[in-house]
Order: sequence, then structure tokens, then C-alpha cells
Amino acid sequence: MDINLQKEEFSYAYIYTVTSAAGYSFQKSSRILDVGGIDATITGIVSDDTLYQPQLDLQIKSTSLDIQSEEVIRYPLKIKNYNELRKEKTVAPRILVVVLIPENQEEWINQSETELCMRRCAYWLTLRGQPQTTNTESITVYIPRENLFTVNALKTLMQQIQMVGTL
Repeated sequence: MDINLQKEEFSYAYIYTVTSAAGYSFQKSSRILDVGGIDATITGIVSDDTLYQPQLDLQIKSTSLDIQSEEVIRYPLKIKNYNELRKEKTVAPRILVVVLIPENQEEWINQSETELCMRRCAYWLTLRGQPQTTNTESITVYIPRENLFTVNALKTLMQQIQMVGTL
């Protein structure tokens, strides 16, 4: 399998793992949605005091490049993806999730009888409402290091969507 395809599948597995642990549903997008900038959708459950299921659409990227600084993750995002993520009128809120993966494929997971450890982490960012750019190929987005894509972060995002309908 091509290494880039392996990284993509590893990213899906990482996000699926976080989503499952948070108690939500994860679904990879169809080719049509993928072309429109949605790689996956996370769906919550309707509670007694809400009318609809919270839903979050994701654009997922993975990299083994060193893109971290002390405070931010610097990710070069294609203009097409940037424009899809900055839209204000969408059915569900959209976020960018960047999964950092070790360069050495043998370090991606550590497995034993007691654990399965997936190496590195993911960060999320909403670009909703960001301005147009004059760049023609890519734009560097800056993801705060505190925006780790964790079980608690996902629960917080989904609760916010459930309460106000957006991020």
C-alpha cells in the first residue's frame, strides 16, 4: 500500500478511536462529500432537551513533517480546502484535523497484551468565517497547541454544537 494512503488510513483510525471513546458515531464520507471537502462526519445522540443530533464534519490531514513550534502547529493547507473550511453557511460545522504521525512507520503503534498505543497526536481548528486570501496554491494555518483532538475536546465541541448549532 502507498505510504500516503497508509497515513490517511492511520488518521481515520486515530479519529475513529477518539470518537468511539467519546461515545459518538464516526463515518467516513462518500467520494462525493470527500470531493466537497468533507472526509468524515461525527454524529452524537439526541438528548431529552435537544431537537437534533449534533454533527461535526471533518477535513482530515496527516503528516510526519516537523510542523510544531512551542505554541502552534503550522500546516500548509491547499486553498481549495481552506475555502471549503471557511464557509459560514454549512449544514454542520466543519473543522480541520491534522494528525501528526512519526516518520518511521515502525513507531506508529506500540502493541502488547495490555495496550495498543497509537503514536503522536491530532490537533483541530475551525476556519469558519476566515477571510479570503490572495494566495493561489496554499495558505499556512496556525493551530494552537492546546487544540489537541482528545476525547474531552471532542465532547466539548459536540456539546457546543448541540447547544448553539455551531462552533
